[in-house]
Amino acid sequence: MSIEKEHQRINAVLDNYRAQVDTIPDGQFDETPPSGGWSYAEVYSHIMQATMAASIALERCTHGTNKPVKGKLNIWGIYVLLTGTFPPVKIKVPKSVETKMPTTKISKEEAKNWIVKCRKRIDEMAALIETTPSDRRSQHPRLGTLTAAQWLKFIRIHLQHHVKQLGRISKELNKPNFIN
Repeated sequence: MSIEKEHQRINAVLDNYRAQVDTIPDGQFDETPPSGGWSYAEVYSHIMQATMAASIALERCTHGTNKPVKGKLNIWGIYVLLTGTFPPVKIKVPKSVETKMPTTKISKEEAKNWIVKCRKRIDEMAALIETTPSDRRSQHPRLGTLTAAQWLKFIRIHLQHHVKQLGRISKELNKPNFIN
């Protein structure tokens, strides 16, 4: 896995999120789709909080500040990192994550600010991965223990996954689709 390519791909997805937030009408940003589920605001809240949390785990790997963790990827982690996608089943946020990072309806301005913060963190951390020992790992709530490089790839996969969700919301609210 090329760290630089993953970093570029993350920046491209963040560019997409940033470009699209301005195209969403203000009145629709926090509107719940007719079939239920999250609004745009809730998706942005989730994805940016999750990206920030993953960047903290990545930072712990790069700086060696977490307690030594044994273990490797579990079957889900292997699948996600090998295929670059989540399994084709509906997955709910783990309760432990939802408790720590509750999804809320944020404003468009908050979404823009989160994107800037996440990009800054990813830029800082990506520069450190190449020199990080591969035995430094941090626990993911579902995928097992990940190295710094695996955390970076997970961030990209997770960001891309939610672009699809935003596309579904767009369809339901009769808005032009997100750029994939």
